[in-house]
Order: sequence, then C-alpha cells, then structure tokens
Amino acid sequence: MTFCSDKDTWDPFQLNPIGAEKEEKRRCFELFQHLVAGFVGIMVLSSAVISKGSLLVLSTLSSPTSTRTPKERQYYVLMLVCSLVVPNLLVFLKSLWKCAFKNFVPPNMRTMGIVCGIECLVSLGTSILVLVVMPQFDVLTNLFISGGVCMLSSVLQIAFRLQRENWKIIFPICSLMLVLTGYFLLGADYYVRVSSFVSGQEDDCYWYVGIAVFASFLVSLTWWENPVQASNNMQEMLTELDTFRDFVFVISSLLRIVVIAAVYLIYHVLIQENIAWSDFDFTAKADDDENTIARHRETLDIGLILLFLQAFFSAACHWFGVVACKIHSVRMSFAFPVCFTGPAVLILGMILFLTQSEDLAGADTTSITDFCSSLVELSTKNTSTVVMLEITKSICRTSLSSHYWTWPFSLLALEGICMWLGLITCTYYVWNFRVQRIERTTELFVRRLYESAFIDLSLLLNTKMKVVRTRNQESVVDDVENCVIYLCATMWHETYDEMLKILTSMFRLDRYRGDPKEEHKDVFDFECHIFVDDAFMIEKETGKKFVNEYVTDLIHVVIEVYRVFTNKEPDDVSIIETPYGGRLMFVMPEGNMLYFHLKDKQLIRNKKRWSQIMYLYYLLGWKGYIVKNPQKITRQNNPCRASLISLDGESFLLPQHDNDSKRKHISDDNTYIMALDGDTDFHPAALILLVDRLRKYGNVGAACGRIHPTGMGPMVWYQKFEYAVGHWLQKTAEHVFGSVLCSPGCFSLFRGSALMDDNVLKRYTTTATRASEYVQYDQGEDRWLCTLLLQQGWRVEYNAASDAYTNSPQEFKEFYNQRRRWGPSTLANTLDLLHSGNETVKRNSSISRLYIFYQIFTVSSSILGPASVSLMIAGAFQFVFQIEGTLSIIIAVIPPIFYMLICFLAKPNAQIIIAAIMSVLYAFLMLASFFAIIGDMAMQGTFITPTGLFLVSMAVMYLVTAILHPQEFSMIIYGLMYFICIPSGYLLLTIYSLVNMHIVTWGTRETNKEKEEKMTQNVLCDRNCKLCCWDMKLQVTQETDNLLLQQLQQAVNPNTQVTEQVVKEQQANTKKEINNAPNEENNKGILSNDDSVDSIPKKESAYSSIEDDNEDDDNMLYDGSLYSGFTEEEREILPQSDWVQPVKEEFLKKLTYANMKRNLQEQIRYTLRNKNQEDVCEELVMMLTDTVNGELKDKVGPEDVLSDSQLEELQYALNEAARRILKTNRMERLERRVKRAIEKTLIAPQVEKLTEEEHDFWKKLLERYLAPIVDDKAHKEEVTRELKSLRNKAVFLYFIVNVLWIVATFFLQAIGNDVISIKIEKIWPNGTSSGEYLKVEPLSLMFLLSFAVLLVVQFLAMLYHRWEDEEGLILENQIANGLVITSDDL
Repeated sequence: MTFCSDKDTWDPFQLNPIGAEKEEKRRCFELFQHLVAGFVGIMVLSSAVISKGSLLVLSTLSSPTSTRTPKERQYYVLMLVCSLVVPNLLVFLKSLWKCAFKNFVPPNMRTMGIVCGIECLVSLGTSILVLVVMPQFDVLTNLFISGGVCMLSSVLQIAFRLQRENWKIIFPICSLMLVLTGYFLLGADYYVRVSSFVSGQEDDCYWYVGIAVFASFLVSLTWWENPVQASNNMQEMLTELDTFRDFVFVISSLLRIVVIAAVYLIYHVLIQENIAWSDFDFTAKADDDENTIARHRETLDIGLILLFLQAFFSAACHWFGVVACKIHSVRMSFAFPVCFTGPAVLILGMILFLTQSEDLAGADTTSITDFCSSLVELSTKNTSTVVMLEITKSICRTSLSSHYWTWPFSLLALEGICMWLGLITCTYYVWNFRVQRIERTTELFVRRLYESAFIDLSLLLNTKMKVVRTRNQESVVDDVENCVIYLCATMWHETYDEMLKILTSMFRLDRYRGDPKEEHKDVFDFECHIFVDDAFMIEKETGKKFVNEYVTDLIHVVIEVYRVFTNKEPDDVSIIETPYGGRLMFVMPEGNMLYFHLKDKQLIRNKKRWSQIMYLYYLLGWKGYIVKNPQKITRQNNPCRASLISLDGESFLLPQHDNDSKRKHISDDNTYIMALDGDTDFHPAALILLVDRLRKYGNVGAACGRIHPTGMGPMVWYQKFEYAVGHWLQKTAEHVFGSVLCSPGCFSLFRGSALMDDNVLKRYTTTATRASEYVQYDQGEDRWLCTLLLQQGWRVEYNAASDAYTNSPQEFKEFYNQRRRWGPSTLANTLDLLHSGNETVKRNSSISRLYIFYQIFTVSSSILGPASVSLMIAGAFQFVFQIEGTLSIIIAVIPPIFYMLICFLAKPNAQIIIAAIMSVLYAFLMLASFFAIIGDMAMQGTFITPTGLFLVSMAVMYLVTAILHPQEFSMIIYGLMYFICIPSGYLLLTIYSLVNMHIVTWGTRETNKEKEEKMTQNVLCDRNCKLCCWDMKLQVTQETDNLLLQQLQQAVNPNTQVTEQVVKEQQANTKKEINNAPNEENNKGILSNDDSVDSIPKKESAYSSIEDDNEDDDNMLYDGSLYSGFTEEEREILPQSDWVQPVKEEFLKKLTYANMKRNLQEQIRYTLRNKNQEDVCEELVMMLTDTVNGELKDKVGPEDVLSDSQLEELQYALNEAARRILKTNRMERLERRVKRAIEKTLIAPQVEKLTEEEHDFWKKLLERYLAPIVDDKAHKEEVTRELKSLRNKAVFLYFIVNVLWIVATFFLQAIGNDVISIKIEKIWPNGTSSGEYLKVEPLSLMFLLSFAVLLVVQFLAMLYHRWEDEEGLILENQIANGLVITSDDL
C-alpha cells in the first residue's frame, strides 16, 4: 500500500471536521438559563404563598370564633389533619419504594429508636401548633408565630460554633435574641388585647401562648440533624443511619400519622368534646331546604379545594426548590423567594383586605371599629364570600378593633418583624450555599420529609449548613482530589470519517483541559490510547511487514486533525517497536499524550475484548506498578523530547513518565478508564459529567451516557427511535429500580479500583472453551464486564445528560449481524446474573430481590416476544381483513415457522435476504393496520375501542416520554418507522439470532482482504513488458531515483551534499550488516528485530537502558542535535522493522520547505499566545519567515525534506534572528520560549525503543493472556458441535414457550368472546355514554399481558426518574458551573 502525498504547495485546502471549532457559550442558551431560573423562582414563591395561605385560611375557618357552624368547623379541622398527613404519606410511599428496590440493611434498634422518638416529638409539636393553637389565634399571629421554629437550630449553631469566620457567630445569636423578643411581644400583645377588651379575646389565651412556644420548640427538633452533621459530631450514628434511613422513614412516617391522629382525637374528643361523627355526613336529607343543601355543598367545595391547594402546592414548592438548587440558581430561585414568602403572604393578604372589604355587603367602613362590629351582623348572610369574610373577621380580632387604643397593633407588627428577621439570620448560610455539578437531593437537604405547615421554613432550615466535600470539584482547589482518565478507543476497520470523529473528540478534550482561557474547576489529567486491531499486512513477494490501509488512514487523520486545531503539523512524534506490533506516540497541542497501539494479529490476539484486557493490564497493572515503585521508572537518554513538551510554554521531562509520576498521588479509586469505540463522537462536557458521578459516589463502578446513533437511511431511522426508547424507558427503569445491566463500550467510564477488584479483571481474561462461554464472553464483552462488576457489588449508573454519538449499521445485513451477536449475549448475561441472584443481592446494595423479579419478568417478556408479535400480526389480520380470530392466529404463525425452517436450511446471506423481503411485507401489513385502526375510530365516533385504546395509549405514552426529554423530542418522528418494523425487529430478528447462535464471528466491519497484500511504497514507475515467452517487470522507486540523482550529482560536483534519503538508505544498509554480523560486542544491549517480534515464548534478551541518575533534569535539554537523542553509533545500530521507515517518512513531510514556514509561524503564535505581546509576536513571525526564505530559497524545492545539516544551519540562523528581534524590543525574557518553539518546529520524528522493564511486561502479558489462539481442527469441530447443540436447545426452549403461549391464546379465542372477555362501555367524544359495550377479546388480552404491562412499568419508572429521582432532572447536569455547554448539548 502506498502512502499518498499529504500536502502539496498547490493543495492548501483541508477538511474541517464538525465540532473542531472552539466551544463557546451561546447567547440564546444563556438567556434560556436565566429564563428557566426566573420561572423556577416564580414557581417557588407562588407555590409557597399558596401553600401557606391555604393553611392559614383552613385554620381561620376552623377557629371557634369564626361564624361557621360547629359542623363546618369540625370539617375544616379534619382538612387540617389531612394536610398534615399527606407529606408523611408521600414519604412513606417513596421510602417503601426504595426499601423494596434496594438491598435491605437491618437497622440498629438504638439509633432507630432515637430517631423515631424525635420524629414523634416533632409530629406532636406540629399537631399541637396546627390543630390546637392556630385555630385559637388570629390569622396575622398564625402567620408570624411560625418563625419561632428556628430556635433549636440557632442554639446548636452557637453551641457547635459552625461558622468558618468567628464573627459570623453573631448571626445565630441575633436569631435567638430576635425569636425570644418575638415571643415576648406575642405575650405583651395578647395582654393588651385582654386588657383593652378586644372582641373575642378570653383569659385562656395565655395558656395557648405558652403552648405555642412549647410546640414551636418541639417542631424545631425537626432539623436537629443539620447542625449536628455540620459539626462532625455523632458522625458514627449519622453514618450508620444513612445505611437504613429509608426503613426508618417508613416506620417514622407511620408513627407521625398515628401521633397526628392521636392529638386530633384527644383534644377534640376527650378535651373539647365537640366532635359528633354524624356531622361529617353532608349528604342531603329529606327535610333539608335548598339553602342548607347549597351551604353543605359550598362547605365541601371550600374544604376540598383548600386541602388540594395546601397539599399540592406544598409538594410543588419542595420540588421546585430542589430544582432551583440543582440548576445552580440558589440565590435567585431558592433563597430569595423562600425567604420572602412570609412578607409576600402578608402583602397579598393586606391587599385583599383593603380592596375586598368595601365589597362586603352592609359593612360599615366609616372606621375600623365600626367595620369590625358590622361583621357580626353579616355572619348570618350568604351575600359575601365565606373565605374573605372569615379572614376579615380574624384580622378584626387584633388590636385594630379596640375601642380604647390601636397603638398596641404595633406590637404585633414588631413580633412579625422579629420572627422574620430571626429566620433570616438563622439561615444566612443559604445565600452562600454552593451546589456541585451533580448533587442528589439527600445531599442538598438533610431530610427527605418536608413540613407542609411551614413549607418556607422547612426548605430553609432543611438546607444543609455544610455539604461534606471530600471529593468536590466545586470547592477550593486544594481540597479537590485529582484524577487521571485514560481514554481507550478500540478500532477495527474504521473508515476515514469515523476515525475523524474520535480524534476530533480527543483533541477537543485536550483543548478543554489545557487551554488557560477556559474557566473551569475540573482537576484531572488524561491520556489518549487508540488500540488498532489488525494493523499490519504482509507483502506477498518479499514477505515484509508494513502497516495496512487502516493505519495509513489513521495517520492521515491525526495529521489532518492536528492541522485543523493548530494549523501546523504534529510537533513531537515517536515511533516505537513493541512485542505486540508497534506504537506511535504524539504530544497533543496542549501537552497531553496520544498513543496509537498497532496490534499485529500474528503476535497478539485481536478483537475488542482482548484489546480491553491489553489496555487494562497496561494502564492499571503495569502503570500502577511503576507508580507504586517509582524507582522502576527508567530515565531515557532522550534530551530532545524534553524541549518539545510545553504546557503554556513550560518544559517537562518525558511527559509520559511525568504523567506516571503524577499518578503516585492518585488512588485507584480516582483512576478512570474511558472505554470508547473508534467512531465515537463526544464533547468534554459529556465526559466530565461521568467523571463527576464516579467522583461523587464511591459505590459506582461504571457510568454510561446517552448514546445517539448516527447515519442515514431507514435502518438508522429505526435505530434512532429504538435507542431513544431504550434509554428513555429500559435503561431508566434499570437505573431507578436497581442498577444498569450494561454500560456500552462505545462510551462508558469505569473506576480503576472496580476493575481491579476480585473476580472482575482476572475473570475477564478467561478464554472461552465451552459453547455458552463463546456466546457470553466474546459476543457481548461490555455486558459481561458489567455483569462481573454487579456480581462483585459495584453499581452501574446511567447519566441522561452525557451525550455521545456513534455510527450505527446502515445496511440491513450489517444490522442483523450486529443484533445476532447482541441478542444471545444479552440473554446469556442476564440469565447469569439471575442465576447468581442470591449472592448478588447480598453483595450489591443496589440490587434487591424485587429488582431480580423485575428482570425475570423482563426476560420472560423478551422470550415471549415472538409470540407477542405474532399475536399482534394476528390482530392485524383480523382487523384489516375481517378474518376470524382463530384463523388469523393460524395465518400469523405460518410465516415465522417458514422463516425458521429457512434459517436452518439456508446460508446466512440467503436468510437475511428473505428476512428483508418479509420485513417489507410485514411493514405494509402494519401500515395498513395502523390506518385501518384510525379509520375504525372515525367510523365508531370514539377512540374507546380495544385497538383504539391500545394505539392511543401507546402514542400518548411515547409522546409524554418525548416531551419529558425535550432535547430529543425530534426522535418521535421516527416512531412510525419503528412501529411498522416491529415484526422484523422482534420476530424475524429473534429467529435469525437464535438459529445462527453457533456463528461466533463479529459480523460487522468484516473485510475480504484476508490474503497477503503487497506493499508498494513511493513507486514512481511500474511497468510489465511481455515479449514472446519473456516477461519483464520494470519498477522504479523513489529510493532508486534518489540513488541515481546522488550519483549524477557526485559525478558533476563531488562536494555536493548527499540528500537525506540517501543517508537513510545507507544507514539502513549499515543496520542490516550489523544485525547479520556475528560479533557480540556490536550487538551488546541491542534488541534485535527477531527478539522484539518473533520470540515471545522465549526468554527475553536484556539490554542496557541509558541512564544517568546524577544528571540534573534541567540539563536534559536540547543540545543542538535534531536526532532522536542517541549517539551516532547508537542511531546506526538501532534495529528497525520494515514498517517503521514508511511511517517515519510520512511524518518527515513536516520538514519540507513549504510546510516548515507555516509550522514556524503558527508555533511562534501559539507559544506567545498568552503573553499580550501581539506586536512582537507578529514581528517575529515576519522576520523568521524571511530568514527561512533567505536560508532555503533556491537551495531546496518546496516539497523537499531538509537534511540534518540544513536543519542545524537553519536553526542557528533562526535563533540568531529571534535573539536580535527580542533584544531590540527589550523582550529578552521570551528568548527561551522562542528558541523552544523553533526547536519544536525543526524536530524530526523519533524512532525509539521500549525500556527493558516495559518490554519484559509486554512479553509476559502476551505469553500469559494475549498470545494468539491456535486451535487445531479437532477442537474447532468440537466447539462447532457444542455451539450447534446449544443453538438447538435455545431454539427448542423458545419454540416451546412461544407455542404454548399462542396455543393458550388460540383455545381461549376458540371458546368465544362471550365467555372470556372484558367489557368496556362505549363513550362518545362529548363524554356521554352510548349504552353499548365493546369487548376485549382473548387475543388482545394475551397480547396486553405479555407486552403492554412491561411498557407501563417502565413508563412509570421514567416518570419517577424525570420528576422525583435525584438524578432525573434535565437541567441538573447541563446548567453547570465551569462547563462550556454548546448548542450540541441542546
């Protein structure tokens, strides 16, 4: 294969891959952020006002001094009881849900007893305050008195000294003093009321004031855990409590409900004796007049409406408050609206009082006293609004209606101000509350339960005073634990465009990580590794090994991408021969490392799983070993490289070893492996979100993102909707119920310590020997690795906001072959997990027995998939062609049986062709069925038909799901394509996968170029001459041409300098002579080509590494030589394989005259980009370009590669010119940077060798785990026989189960609709009943049982994930501090 010319002077044009441009915040997106934050803030404020206002109205209506009848007052008290019960009931259901789907941890009875006791006291205080005290007070007092519940929080803040700055202790001290002052003013206010004979005030009010203070203290116990956890006291108990908190909430919520009921019954039945159970009967009696009936209806409506408003908007306020924190709008959308809820309620009440009081019929508005007196007469009239009348009358119970003086009303006003200021000063920390990029509700708020009676105070006091930030990326940089990320992409015959995607993504991450202009606080280091399977080919005639066309494309892509991002060629390239093939090493623009590992299938096992084992052992095993044993890191004598590595212009020695030395401070828990495919496209934000998740939750072993298939055509359209539904419903349900079962290898982040755990990586190296192992291990390696993690106790999570894009099969054949691998592997791994269910439940806290049952139900539905689809097709036949139910079942099962026989008899290609034809026919049938159902609904005049209900419910379900995923709403367009392809995807594909289970080839990206290929490099002329019986082949190569030119030049001018190509040829000949020489001294310490490639089983020959421990690192700088750092003798005797020289020549093109000028200009600009010296920079660029032109013009051609001597002369001239310019501009401090930029421009690609230790590691790894598998013919036949036997068993199982299901349906259908059917009343669109009934036949019923039930369960899980789960918010991860969110993320 020939390396094509990369760039010519007349071809300056280049490809600019999508996404290579720098990410910038969009104005529209910033505006959208502010609009969302404003909307959430308004919703928090409005819902809090409605919740608080409705509770005040209920307490006013239930007051003994109200104008309502005793019967009505008791009804309103009951509504107050229900409003207190609702939040406890919600917490009970949610905690029960979590206990059911999580591993149960037995509680510590002592801790549980303490917590339940505190919860009972809190419930006692809340019940007394709301049910006993508040009905006795006026509405304004009830509004103000709730501020006193922050008492205990203030005391604990003072006691534990939680303030980071000592002066801030003044806040809780002021809060406590203000609350106590408020209670004093409350007592003084009621004393003045009694003394001034305010209407409705009795002497017993003092008792209620005392009870109110006591009850408020009990309520303040609610948030005892907040200051305690912030002070690091009782951490052992709190940590223990976290393990069984859900179970404690189940018990405590029931106890709270019991206490609420007990207070209600004791006070109103035993003490007040004012409950008559018959009063709760509001049904119309025979002797009731119309006014009585209307009043009862009005009372019912008012009570239920107020209860709904109070319960619903309390929950809504809590939810929107969580949203406000998660979108990082704490001040504007959370703190401000919640803090000003009380004043907002007061202002709104005053406005209503002033505007509506004049409209009260017959009210005397001459004075406030006369006005309040006139309300007594209105109490028996129904001409006024009940709520407004009672609120007005409650306000008149204050000192405003005093006949003597009204100035004591100021006491009430001062009480309200003190209580409100006391709350604000107690919760001052909320205004500086910082939220991480990913934050669960349990880490934002101390308690899951909210107090609906005090929703604003509950949100403020429940906000954590100090979130524990052991690994928080948003805190001070010194507190952040650094992490290292190894991006590992596996390639198998990718196209040029696919390679362009993955490399563009890696260079984007390099720019994100290293650009100092990026404002982010992520602390991480990373390396990029690309493992290329089947990277070499053998030339037929000579037997020489060269890189194949895929590696050639990869080299061209990396040069192209480097040029796009930097407008220059790669600076530092190293070519290394390795025992597994070869390695190319690059330094990316910002200084991060990029490696290409070229695998030779004759030396190492190919395919994805073995590539994963290769990089896991290399990165976690070998690199982890040298980190723990730093003395093993051998210093290479390669001084040239040190001058080329620059992060913002600063030099580092040996970047790959520098990264390894950094890792010594990083634990295995913070070492992450990012598994990628060779065609994955992602943005840095997507990766950082996965990193945040693993940083935050120590039990998460792997995390995956949302995978988007790309491509064109009907097959891609089908997969777009299939992937969307799979992530929206299936993966979300797994995340909610337990743990994700499969983290796809195209975009998943794994924790190093999880992979290094027992029974994970070691077992992952198992070579398949049995038939079932071939299916489970090699056909779906990603799912098997996740199964091992789950069985070891690690959790696998899904992050919906982390988007990645990968190519999907565009051809029908490729799609079927891909799913032929995935289907059996998925089933095998799921059955393996279910088989070890008992042990997994014990080990894994995320997996419960109920989750195992859910997976059993899922597997059962999957096994019954062919029968379910057959029943659907039978229904289509019955509906479209009006065929009898039993006959339609018989017709529907004939095509699947026919296709199954075809799969057993025909070859795979013929099977796929027939499947494609049948898929088209089925699609027409499904489309006809779709329009026939719509037509039937139009004819019937209603959609309340069995088929109509199914179609409409499915459409509504998918539409709601799409609406809840607004960024992916467009996927709904492909829903029709998915619907008509259901028979192909769930019936024919299942049959094809099962019958071809014995085929264990990859099936995708296969190549026909298995034969040896011929490598023609730099061929200038290739002619075949035939004369009679004499054939002659004439071939002129670039080397031959250069040799002839050299001879001609020497003949003309003996002093002419030989070209670099000739020098290389001579060096190559010298190497061959040395390698063939028997003298051992010449070969001492040199690893021969045969040793490095063909002698893996043999004992490794040692060689001495060049090392000088006494040499200072600062002296390891460039010494003027542009060679690879070895001496002249060492360079000549360094052996090279045949593939090295062509690869090196490809990168040498950067040293042509034409490329060098551009590279030098961009290198200077890049080096001085942050020095604010644009004028000096441009002057340097202009003068150095002139220097290059002056030195090389008329000496070399634009496409000629400069020789070493020319490079040395040019470097000296450039350094002198730069020194003069900088001295003239008095910028001598930049001279070192500029010289390094010149060195980087002139450096040639290096041919290096591995250290002795790493070479020994690779040999042992290959020998132990990765040596190519050579199976004899007998073993292959035995495996084939076992695979076919396994195939037959699986097909028989599937066949029997599905046949039994269809036969059961057939007999139920044959019995008749009248015997077994479900009747549904037919309703017209206007809501009236038609008097007719529609019957759900057994055919439809069996289909619904096998298909629709699972879909509904997953839909409910999706709703929970979107609205309730801690990670379900769409905006949670995207509106993130420090991350650049682009339009692609929208």
